[in-house]
Amino acid sequence: MSVKRVRQGKGAYRAKGIAAPAGSSDVAVGAATAQPDELNGVVASVVPPEASASATGPAASAGKAEPDRSALFIEAFLTWMAVQKGASEATLKAYGVDLTQLAEFLRTQGVSLGQPQSVTRRHIQAFLAWLFRKGEAKSSMARKLAASRSFFRFQQRGGRVTENVAAQVRNPRQEKRHPRALNVDETFALLDSSTGPAGAKGPVAGSAEEERTLCRDLALAELLYGSGLRISEALGLDVDDVQLSSRVLRVMGKGSKERLSPLSDTSYTSLKLWLEERPLLAQPEEAALFVGTRGARLNRREAARIVERLCHRAGLAFTVSPHSLRHSFATHLLEAGADMRSVQELLGHQRLTTTQRYTQVSLERLMETYDKAHPRALKK
Repeated sequence: MSVKRVRQGKGAYRAKGIAAPAGSSDVAVGAATAQPDELNGVVASVVPPEASASATGPAASAGKAEPDRSALFIEAFLTWMAVQKGASEATLKAYGVDLTQLAEFLRTQGVSLGQPQSVTRRHIQAFLAWLFRKGEAKSSMARKLAASRSFFRFQQRGGRVTENVAAQVRNPRQEKRHPRALNVDETFALLDSSTGPAGAKGPVAGSAEEERTLCRDLALAELLYGSGLRISEALGLDVDDVQLSSRVLRVMGKGSKERLSPLSDTSYTSLKLWLEERPLLAQPEEAALFVGTRGARLNRREAARIVERLCHRAGLAFTVSPHSLRHSFATHLLEAGADMRSVQELLGHQRLTTTQRYTQVSLERLMETYDKAHPRALKK
């Protein structure tokens, strides 16, 4: 089968907006149309044959130290993730950092990620123990282990290892933490366009530029809560993804999976107002729906500051993250009696178990209400 060739490597990482691993170079790899049985041909274009040779080869027997090929193997894996798996920029960046850290640790153990057949389960366990002693969060440790599993699964499919040693290591036990979910009154206060600074009622006084920025901020917050979008999904939207006539959004979710997300009435109104103001702020060739003060696509840090400002503006005694609005969206739907499958589709979850975490939050809130209100609950 013929495989379409595309230029990847450092150029691909530049296009994704992230830095390529150290020691990488421009390489040709198979396009996303490549099948699993063509995987070896795809990887071979990134990692030269001598890089995957066993440590027991002629060079090793002659006592010569082989160069560390870890960066090349990491680049091959990340390129495959980007082209065949459609991994997001955030995933590629995080996995690149995680695998580079693993490679540096393995170097201290006398083995190399560039010779994956030399890595054992004990090495992965030692890596997690080292992270634990450093005070790494358990969620970060789990992500690094997930990156390692994906890397060795990739090597296993390419025939470079016979088993996935990282898959033999258990995830660290996670603390049950959830983003803070706003109640309905708090959410309405945050999204109320007639509320002035510090919760004061009445029109918002300010310059035309400030009012234009507020229009954008409210439109973004409405999408996070009204449509339950991930912050990466909202910031990744282009103007062409908005279909006001049909009242839906074309959203690109995790793994480059596309779905249609409905617009609430308030989301529709806020977006319509923002689209009228957007040309005055965006650069002429910018396709992004949400742009910053310089006219380019809004980034995650700016989005976090936007939600924080809206919290202060609403007079809330605390601030929340953009993900808390998505969390509130799911929690309020379930509390109102929405079925789990519908909420799963709206959130874009691949597995139902991911959505079921929100039922636990709703149950905890129900038990708190019971403990406060029921007369028999007070007698413990």
